[in-house]
Amino acid sequence: METAKPPRTFWQKLKQHPLLCHGAGLITGAADDDPSGIGTYSQAGAKYGLDMLWALPLAFPLVAAMQSMCARIGRVTGKGLAANIRAEFPSWVLQGVVALLLVANTLNIGADVAAMGEVAGLVTGLNRHLMTVILAAVTLVLQLLVPYHRYVRFLKWLTLSLLAYVAVLFFVHVPWEQVALRTLLPRLKFDSGAAAVVVGIFGTTISPYLFFWQTSEEVEDMLAPPRAKALLRVPGSAPRELSRIRWDTWSGMFYSDVTAYVIVLATAVTLHASGIRDIDTAAQAANALQPIAGTYAYLLFATGILGTGLLGVPVLAASGAYAFCETVGWKWGLEHKPTQARGFYGVIAVSVLLGLLIQFTPIPPMKALFWAAVINGVVAVPLMVVVILLASRKSVMGKFTVAPWVRTIGWIAAAVMALAAVVMFMS
Repeated sequence: METAKPPRTFWQKLKQHPLLCHGAGLITGAADDDPSGIGTYSQAGAKYGLDMLWALPLAFPLVAAMQSMCARIGRVTGKGLAANIRAEFPSWVLQGVVALLLVANTLNIGADVAAMGEVAGLVTGLNRHLMTVILAAVTLVLQLLVPYHRYVRFLKWLTLSLLAYVAVLFFVHVPWEQVALRTLLPRLKFDSGAAAVVVGIFGTTISPYLFFWQTSEEVEDMLAPPRAKALLRVPGSAPRELSRIRWDTWSGMFYSDVTAYVIVLATAVTLHASGIRDIDTAAQAANALQPIAGTYAYLLFATGILGTGLLGVPVLAASGAYAFCETVGWKWGLEHKPTQARGFYGVIAVSVLLGLLIQFTPIPPMKALFWAAVINGVVAVPLMVVVILLASRKSVMGKFTVAPWVRTIGWIAAAVMALAAVVMFMS
């Protein structure tokens, strides 16, 4: 059995310290706040003000536990989520999940690029459809031409775009005592509208595509130079790597959750306080901010939408490609050149182009997002159950099965999402 080679120099040791190792978890967390997610959080703040803030602290441990299990599965086994499901469950389970995932991701891409194009059109004054095409082309070209070990640096820099929403708070008045009070003691009317917004928040925060993405990114990181081996083969690396995964995932999802909280807060103290209660998209929220909070707040909000879109669209497209290629046994990976993994890059290209085409059909982007949410609601619960079972099986994880407390939080997350799905269909 092989053992891990320890870092030789002080700088190598410092670079590999868990507190400095941000990778798949940080990118996953930032991608969770994509333009469609920003639209959902903006709706919550505009319509219900401070009384929707409570949902984000509750969502944080649930999504962090699920994502940490996905990351652990990838690093321990050296295989993506789809490959592990194929090995442990009937083929129809994987095929059904992946088919629905691809449809939901394509619809979500359509909604995201529409929001990006609309915001870019507002800022530049150019035609929004033209800007949508340009931005979609940029995301696609970057994935096709830039190797993963370089592309991932670009994605990490894009995570800084979330700080734009924190900066918005410096340009508006925030009643912090009321914020703290309403976070702990919300005044909610338990009607279908409030239920739909809560379901939207949890559905946006705990998304199936992120499960496939983070699992595969752990494998991508292992394949990128310098190469590493799965923990099942090199157990000596486990203490350092599992510590890194815990820090990376929980801090990355905390970053995401705080950003979502800030978006709800910013729209609550501006739009809701000014009587603007109906917001359908992130672009509408940005545009409505300008006369209320000023040009700087508007530009910061718009910048955040563009930055998270450039991050979220590639994650959506690649997560579907990972799942599909592992299902059918094709070579996959952003580290490969397009000529080395034609099927993988083909799925990415088709997903982005189909999402782009939605802009030129009678299907409104918000309708596309609605159906993406419905499909994600159908996929999320059984997929979460599968992830928890995989992370708990010694036949899959060896001696690196997930801790009981993480597994317990995972089951609570699955129960919450099951309840959210029931409420969604009832309302």
